[in-house]
Amino acid sequence: MRPGLILASIATYFFFLLAIAWYTSRRATNASYFLGNKTSPWYAVAFGLIGDSLSGVTFISVPGQVATAKFSYMQIVFGYIVGYLVIAKILLPLYYRLNLTSIYTYLRERFGPATQKTGAFYFLLSRTTGAAARLYLAAGVLQVFVFDEWKIPFAVTVSFIIILMLIYTLKGGIKTLVWTDTFQSTFLLLGVVLSIYGICHQLDLSLAQTLKITLGGESSRIFFWNPLSPKFFLKEFVSGAFIAIVMTGLDQNMMQKNLSCRSLPEAQRNIYWFTGVIVLVNFCFVSLGALLFYYASARGIAVPGNTDQLFPLLALKHLGTFAAIVFVVGLTAATFSSADSVLTTLTTSFCIDFLEMNEKAAWTEIRKTRTRFAVHIAFAIVLLLVILVFKAINQQAVIAAVLKLAAFTYGPLLGLFAYGLFFHGNIRDHLTPVICTLSPLVCYLLDRNSQLWFHYRFGNELLVVNGFLTFLGLLLITNRTSQPFLTRVQ
Repeated sequence: MRPGLILASIATYFFFLLAIAWYTSRRATNASYFLGNKTSPWYAVAFGLIGDSLSGVTFISVPGQVATAKFSYMQIVFGYIVGYLVIAKILLPLYYRLNLTSIYTYLRERFGPATQKTGAFYFLLSRTTGAAARLYLAAGVLQVFVFDEWKIPFAVTVSFIIILMLIYTLKGGIKTLVWTDTFQSTFLLLGVVLSIYGICHQLDLSLAQTLKITLGGESSRIFFWNPLSPKFFLKEFVSGAFIAIVMTGLDQNMMQKNLSCRSLPEAQRNIYWFTGVIVLVNFCFVSLGALLFYYASARGIAVPGNTDQLFPLLALKHLGTFAAIVFVVGLTAATFSSADSVLTTLTTSFCIDFLEMNEKAAWTEIRKTRTRFAVHIAFAIVLLLVILVFKAINQQAVIAAVLKLAAFTYGPLLGLFAYGLFFHGNIRDHLTPVICTLSPLVCYLLDRNSQLWFHYRFGNELLVVNGFLTFLGLLLITNRTSQPFLTRVQ
């Protein structure tokens, strides 16, 4: 596929994206930016969350890992169901009852300002580096197949991408993102479905043959029952539940749009529908992976050593122009739907949790708006600089480490919220940063040495261990004058 056609496809996509942003942000205020004036339709939020929960990495990596992991990824996805039920039944009622803008304000009301800022810090760290890593990987694909042929430097490519993100998120914030994410989720799903169709069409596969390839082969194995296997069902299922709780329910980026719904029942309905759809979407991704490897085998195409490159290779070099356009637009949608909201939610958390904007009654709306604009632009610059650092280092291992960072940064959030929700006691607020620093450090040592010490290698369950260690640490700094007891959130 010619680079010009790829660029034209992306330009057309962004034209519609910017048109939606212009229309939805025309009379946007600070209330629109932070919570969409609490008028977001639940069905739009639910559909838009599909793109938020996935990324360009997911779009490429989940199909690529089918060769080695088969369909075992679905074990984690099934665990998501339990996690999303916890969010709907426990976390959302809490957030709506307290009328929160930043969910980390709960930590201030429950423990104090040091705990609030600790929780917000871990969110800012994880989301900034995670979004930068995902944008770096997606931009790298476009750079190789498009911009390198035109001798355009990588820094220019990334700067242009971030400027586009800045343009359509700066004014409208959540009010805009609810609708742009709906638009992007549509094209993300089309990218998967039409890619499946393109492969079946190229190989002249009937529906029965397609189902046999995706469901009947050894690669379609979902459940693994060997307790010693890193893909053991119970470990993956429980990890999936906790991943959903912390990376959705305890993550400002995922919760902010949920809090923009008109009411708690609508926000819960949004989560229920989203749960069903996300299971189906992930199954489509692993099915696409099975078809990609089958196509490569049938056509005698060598599978790259890095299987993440198989989908781009086949789509852009072998499946024809239609498949290439579908892949590029789908990858663009997957990347930007998960990255664009990061600028808005990082800005929200910084303004509310660190600048304490809502606490400053003397600030006029104009001053709040100017401050918000400045913070939004500053985070865009930070995102650009982090991506360029990744490029300068030029090591995929560094990117993988950054993506793994979530286990270390979300663990303290899990421990903080678990203690706050289920253990009624007061802690020494000023010691919270110490506990939330020590827990990830201990987990890092476990991760590096567990094979030597225990003949066991940690996977996604490291997140749970991190949260548990944080919880134990908070027990140690509990104020002895209080009487802790287990309680339920009403």
